[in-house]
Amino acid sequence: MSDRELGPIGTALLFENDRVRIWEVRLAPGERGAVHRHDLDHVLVQIAGDRVAVESEPDSPTPWGPYFEAPIAPGQFSYMRRGGVETAVNVGAEDYHELIVELKD
Repeated sequence: MSDRELGPIGTALLFENDRVRIWEVRLAPGERGAVHRHDLDHVLVQIAGDRVAVESEPDSPTPWGPYFEAPIAPGQFSYMRRGGVETAVNVGAEDYHELIVELKD
């Protein structure tokens, strides 16, 4: 896993200071995000879309297993613990839009 090339957590970095880092994630239907690792606890804020999936790398288990798919509820948010190498996939018919707020230690 150490030689794996990882991409950014989101589509664009919107803001960063000494306490937080805020990413925007935008995925068209069928689009996959970069394979990335969450090194910090974070809050996910869903803005738009209808369905999204997370695929975990086989050697990097996450609490939800190798594949997790869920409906989107705009305005919903979730606190997530650090860890896991994964890829977000828009498995819905609508554009997916989310903010990720990483909490720096």
